[in-house]
Amino acid sequence: MKPLLLALVLTSHVSHAETLRIPIGSQSGTLDLPTLGQSRSLVIERFGLPSKEHAPVGQPPITRWDYPTFSVYFEYQHVLKSVVHPPHGNMND
Repeated sequence: MKPLLLALVLTSHVSHAETLRIPIGSQSGTLDLPTLGQSRSLVIERFGLPSKEHAPVGQPPITRWDYPTFSVYFEYQHVLKSVVHPPHGNMND
């Protein structure tokens, strides 16, 4: 009886698979983005003019530049953060 029970236990396992979801902004990939501290002029030199430039907000002034696949946030003349757009490019103004 024990060998039969052991055989049933060893052969009746269930396989499970999980889907790992990583938010687009947290994915590390090959997309080249402006980095903390880079100047506006260097961003323009490397990535060209933005498709849209938003007016500064707050104090210190924070400005957002939108490119087709990412946005760049500046404090005064230097990059604070670069953010990759969602997969379908859903951007709210």
